[in-house]
Amino acid sequence: MASFVAADLGRLLPALPAAPRNPRPDSPSSGAVAKSLISFSSSFRAPSTSAEVSARNGRAPVAAAGTKHLMGSLSKTEGLKFAVVVARFNEIVTNLLLEGALETFRRYSIDDDDITVVKVPGCFEVPVIAQKLGRSGKFDAILCIGAVIRGDTSHYDAVANSAASGVLNAGLSSGVPCIFGVLTCDDMDQALNRAGGKAGNKGAEAALTAIEMASLCKHQLPK
Repeated sequence: MASFVAADLGRLLPALPAAPRNPRPDSPSSGAVAKSLISFSSSFRAPSTSAEVSARNGRAPVAAAGTKHLMGSLSKTEGLKFAVVVARFNEIVTNLLLEGALETFRRYSIDDDDITVVKVPGCFEVPVIAQKLGRSGKFDAILCIGAVIRGDTSHYDAVANSAASGVLNAGLSSGVPCIFGVLTCDDMDQALNRAGGKAGNKGAEAALTAIEMASLCKHQLPK
């Protein structure tokens, strides 16, 4: 019986058409399939430049070798002149900030004769003097120092916002960098910590910014 079945299958198998497995209706010809694959692969293009690779990896592209980079210097300070506008309100804090700023100026070889300190009643009065000093043409940068400490009323927000926007406008209108060195703190402990305590001296940090900006504007940027 088994031999009969095998012989019968041997006669039937050659007669079966050579059809592909799992045939689908209206399937494309082999030539169409090849064309489709070629079209798909040609739509993918590997990034060919370092800028594209950086963009795909979420990093900023590296500037070309011929790009010109400008920045201020902390060592080229000869001839730079500074004004420091200091608010007397909360003087226990602002005096410490001023000391930190003056010490930093001296550390970076800026003569005392090239520094002018102007004291005003409070932070609200700082911007108008900063603007006037900037427009005088005698200074390369104006450092604005003050301390606003939050109280029980909304007066804090009004003074802090006015001081920040005022110093910004003073720099924009005069064309001279006006550096914001005004502390805005919740309490006196926070202010003292930022005026030479465990958080450093923000007056010294603002002085570094003033030096760098003055150097950039005077030595690097076109007049």
